[in-house]
Amino acid sequence: MKKGMVLLLMLVLVMGAAAQDKKLEAVTAAAEKLRIAMIDADSATLSSLADEQLSYGHSGGAVENKKEFVAKITSGRSDFVTIAITSQTVSVAGNTAIIRHHLEAATNDSGKPGTVKLQVMQVWYKAKGKWKLLARQAVKAS
Repeated sequence: MKKGMVLLLMLVLVMGAAAQDKKLEAVTAAAEKLRIAMIDADSATLSSLADEQLSYGHSGGAVENKKEFVAKITSGRSDFVTIAITSQTVSVAGNTAIIRHHLEAATNDSGKPGTVKLQVMQVWYKAKGKWKLLARQAVKAS
């Protein structure tokens, strides 16, 4: 009886770890889709990944909602030529995930070339089988 309980417990733990790994992979994939959509100024993908209640905080203090975030990217006012993500960590608790990373980008905001180095935190949640960006905050990196 004890041996059976131990085996059952081990099976439950292994299955739980596998489910956690799948969540990590899925939210990481969603964040990568967001990175590419920001470079491509892909309105449909940006809209599908951003939650209706999005709070998108910039390093300069501005905060945008979903509509403002998508419009700024697709209009070229915020134009990412490249975005490189490094030092990324992902933690998942239930259907919520926190992603932190270092972002370096070449920009062409409103036709003016530039670069940006940021530390970013994103909050994602899973609803109806899809990961949605709920909040993002950036600070300037040194």
